Amino acid sequence: MAKLTLSVDNRVVSRAKQYAKLRGVSVSKMVEGYLTAVAEPPSPVTGAAPILRSLRGVLKSADIDEYRKHLTAKYR
Repeated sequence: MAKLTLSVDNRVVSRAKQYAKLRGVSVSKMVEGYLTAVAEPPSPVTGAAPILRSLRGVLKSADIDEYRKHLTAKYR
């Protein structure tokens, strides 16, 4: 495991320590989790949640003008 030296405002460090203590984790683990999240390549929408894949293409035949008429009538 590599060590990393960071320069962080004292107030931020203090709040981060409180936050970590309340959650039972170390600040190092929190920073590692954040860096892991931002270092991951973004997943394409097709690889996203199964519910999104199941809805893909459902509205291809939708008529936008009919929908606008519906909304106009609904919110008069």
